[in-house]
Amino acid sequence: MQTGFQLTLDGHISTDAHWKMQNQTALRRPDGATETTKVFTSGGLEIDCVSVAYPESPVVEAWLEVRNVGKTPTELTRVDSLRSILAPGNYQLHWFDSTAGVEFTPVSRPLEGTKVLEVTSGRSSNGMHPWFALTREGWGTLAGAVAWSGNWIVRFTPGASGYELTAGLSDWEFAKTLPAGASMEAPHVITAHVPGDLDDAAVALGRWGKRFLYPANEFLGTLPVVWNHWWPYEDVDINEQVFRANAERSAAMGLQAVVLDAGWFGDPEGSNDDKSGWSENVDWYLKRGDWHRVNTLRFPSGIRALADHAHSLGLRFGIWCEIEAVGKKAEVALRHPEYLALNKDEPAGYLCLGNPEAAEWAFGVLEALIRDYGADWLKLDFNLNPRAGCNRTDHGHGTGDGLFEHYRGYYALLARVRAKYPQVVLENCSSGGLRIDLGLAGHTHLAFLSDPDPTVHHLQTFWGATQLLHPSVCYHFVWSQNRVSYKSNLDKDPIKPDMPAHQLTYMVRAVMLGALAFSYRLPDLPPWCAKLLEVHVRTYREVTGRFVRDANLHRLTGQALRTGGGDRWNAFLYVMPNQSEAVLFVFRLPGGEETRVLKLKGLDPTARYRLSHPEGGATEERSGAELTAGLTFTGMPEQSSDLLLLTRISSETNQKELR
Repeated sequence: MQTGFQLTLDGHISTDAHWKMQNQTALRRPDGATETTKVFTSGGLEIDCVSVAYPESPVVEAWLEVRNVGKTPTELTRVDSLRSILAPGNYQLHWFDSTAGVEFTPVSRPLEGTKVLEVTSGRSSNGMHPWFALTREGWGTLAGAVAWSGNWIVRFTPGASGYELTAGLSDWEFAKTLPAGASMEAPHVITAHVPGDLDDAAVALGRWGKRFLYPANEFLGTLPVVWNHWWPYEDVDINEQVFRANAERSAAMGLQAVVLDAGWFGDPEGSNDDKSGWSENVDWYLKRGDWHRVNTLRFPSGIRALADHAHSLGLRFGIWCEIEAVGKKAEVALRHPEYLALNKDEPAGYLCLGNPEAAEWAFGVLEALIRDYGADWLKLDFNLNPRAGCNRTDHGHGTGDGLFEHYRGYYALLARVRAKYPQVVLENCSSGGLRIDLGLAGHTHLAFLSDPDPTVHHLQTFWGATQLLHPSVCYHFVWSQNRVSYKSNLDKDPIKPDMPAHQLTYMVRAVMLGALAFSYRLPDLPPWCAKLLEVHVRTYREVTGRFVRDANLHRLTGQALRTGGGDRWNAFLYVMPNQSEAVLFVFRLPGGEETRVLKLKGLDPTARYRLSHPEGGATEERSGAELTAGLTFTGMPEQSSDLLLLTRISSETNQKELR
């Protein structure tokens, strides 16, 4: 698609049509992509309008670089990295609304009049997710995303020649002054136009992200199975003995990493010993930022001893840290008030990483967690809304671009950690899934989907998240045991003594769709439950995990909804790029009809496939054409699942080779 830009400079709106293009260059990058740069000038400003076309992909990436080559400052108050004109037609617009615990709520509307999608909370997915899609009969699907973790905007404006689509930074309370000689790189915008449907666009974005965007990590090459302490113990019941016992059970059950979540730091005398559970008034929460203080009442041997114990069991060790946040009673706030973000002279609750000194301090903290505490995995959380961000003027930014510079600083911090410690896994979390975007996907290894994790809720969030992300970077827990009752998690303990085995299998297989993790009291699980979990962990590690890591994901059904609506069957087919193998996950949800015919996608229609159950069962053969026409599932109980491995045994191509 043709790309241009739109800006508001010194109070005047202008587009690429108003600027003079001086030259255009194209270069072939080492990754095979073609990067085209159009240079525009006007007065004392110079703009590089950059677009990148990727090989074997419909994805186009666009951004702006604005330079002040004049002698006087200029102020930008709107920066759209993408401007394009859509031909007239009847379009359907799709997006996802999002709040804490209610991520990836689908919305579809006919595109009529002016429509604006925007977030102004300061976190990219708090309000709605930074993704959209347009569909039109005979035209296909255009999916797009703003690769930015702060405030963003997408506008659809009708005009005489069709709809004008613009996307980039939200202009809400944004202003950036460029002094003479200064420059600014605007957030990147990603688009993919495919002749097919939403699923085809999702496959394109997922393959592109995996090949060109996501950072590498050797440990994640095998997609490890993880245990996290949070839900069954929170910050109240976790201690050294509990963590060690769960680490030992994790190793015995075939898991590969254990993560110590919040509650590990703070003063022993400030521990929340009243057993009331987590709140924003507990000591550690008020002292976030004092990451050097270990709660020695709970962890008398220190954190390094936990890491060493995990390592002795053959496990990786992870630790939680809300590196951007600063609690009201944090020592760092008293010692270094110059690090803090302020908004209208009031503390905003976080470090401004637009301040190079604060960014240097933050790197030192993360380095200490890795070097001194032995962390192989950093769970990086962020539980507040920075809104418009910091507006103090002694951090190197102005009053209107503090949030912009904070995220530039955060990206640089993550890149620095990865460069020095490439073996460390960086997990992106923000009140669950309130900061899921392609900006952070380019700097972290996994995206935590949501705090609640009931199975239908997980299926809803996974279906939505994989419109934007490859399943290999989607990370969630199997429906957790909770320390206290939460309405959002529906049941304090979903594991019942008399529950049928197929119901537990259904819960686990739903999360086997992505990166697999548990938040259970592992030593206390009933023996039958622990044994069944071991079977599924082994299946994931030996069979299905490599499909999650490498295959193209096709959604064969509509999206389930946590409220009881949506599609009450869910099916996901993972097809290897060479079409030689596939794995099919099928789920019958509560309220699902007795029988469902699933039309498989992405297979070789000329091939014959063997269908088998990885955990045992009968096999059969079908042609790719038969499977594409439909595979019938019937007689499955509600809250049950099926898992099929498809292996190509012949095709027209190899039959010709044999002859």
